Amino acid sequence: MGGSEALLAALDERRARVVVVGQGYVGLPVAMRAVEVGFEVVGYEVDAQRLAALRAGSSYVEDVPDEVVRHALAHGYRATDQIGGLAGFDVAVISVPTPLREGVPDLSFVEDAARALARVLRAGALVVLESTTYPGTTEELVRPLLETSGLRAGHDFFLGYSPERIDPGNVHYHFVNTPKVVSGIDDASLACAEAFYGALVEKTVPVSSPAEAELVKLLENTFRHVNIALVNELAMFASDLGVDIWKAIDAAATKPFGYMRFTPGPGVGGHCLPVDPSYLSWQVKRRSGHAFRFVELANDVNDHMPDYVAARVTALLNRHRRAVHGTKILLLGLTYKAGTSDYRESPAITVAERLAALGADLSACDPHIPDAPRPTLPCPLVELSVEALAAADLVVLLVDHPEFDAATIIGSAPLIFDAKGALRGRTFTGETL
Repeated sequence: MGGSEALLAALDERRARVVVVGQGYVGLPVAMRAVEVGFEVVGYEVDAQRLAALRAGSSYVEDVPDEVVRHALAHGYRATDQIGGLAGFDVAVISVPTPLREGVPDLSFVEDAARALARVLRAGALVVLESTTYPGTTEELVRPLLETSGLRAGHDFFLGYSPERIDPGNVHYHFVNTPKVVSGIDDASLACAEAFYGALVEKTVPVSSPAEAELVKLLENTFRHVNIALVNELAMFASDLGVDIWKAIDAAATKPFGYMRFTPGPGVGGHCLPVDPSYLSWQVKRRSGHAFRFVELANDVNDHMPDYVAARVTALLNRHRRAVHGTKILLLGLTYKAGTSDYRESPAITVAERLAALGADLSACDPHIPDAPRPTLPCPLVELSVEALAAADLVVLLVDHPEFDAATIIGSAPLIFDAKGALRGRTFTGETL
């Protein structure tokens, strides 16, 4: 496809009009960065609460401060839920959820986004899918939907895929300094994708096809998922053998080659690890008829970690001549990882549900879960205080939020179960996973 010169020039001169479909934890950072480097940006968001927040200059993504949204509003950014407001775009980025429904990939949000863009797609524009999905989605699903516009990908418009690599709460690596994998359905599409993302991030990594780029994301998360499952299973066996898994991990991590440190915990959560590997497993089985046994085994181990934590808590209370039923248990952390408010698929919430089902008198502290809109949780939230710690019969640390001070917890809680190893190296009454 020729005709990329006009778009490349518009990108170089920051004259391109950018649309980001989906203003969640992936799309909002992309939109804010695009404004920062000089593009006019429209954020498409159908969630009414999110839309109202953005228009008021308020962020619901912890890695994007309110002042960044307010600055963007004053420098070319606007949020809309109207498809007509997307008309005339030069670049569109699709960053919408891709959940699992009963073990099957649900690409309905991607389909809706592609149909919306098709209504306003014009010749010479670039569309890039960022949502995590199985190899083949860009060309087999998104392309035909965009072509309902009457325009042809690779002839009239450019099309590519670039996997998101956002890691909420990571203080070292963020959108700008994390290398961005980019792809296109042809050379011209790849050149346009490289030019767009090259304006936003420090380094781009071009690959030969969208399917290859789609596999990159699944490979990264499957690698983490499998290795976390490995140390989780080792933690269970080490406990049975009377071996301190944490000391073994610390010692193994001194090896400067051939080893990467992973640590056990109550399970995996968020969108990526519980979902993304299953996208790959589903596509492998659909295309080849073979089971992806590593993913299925990792799913089995990680899915059962909340049950294991609940069993360890029960055994700890039994040794102190207490039943779970009626015991006041304070949970520290309900989100899926430290430093973030994201509680999607959180194993900590599953642990809470297991303990509540056993009759525990539960409460929880989590400074990252917002007051409003407050999610439906299996127990009430309370402020973290010396009094709250001391009033509990047992404190269970499930998320190692930086706000949780180890000395205060150990000095105030009568009994502790540490599922994250955050209190290691200190003397306290209780156990570590």
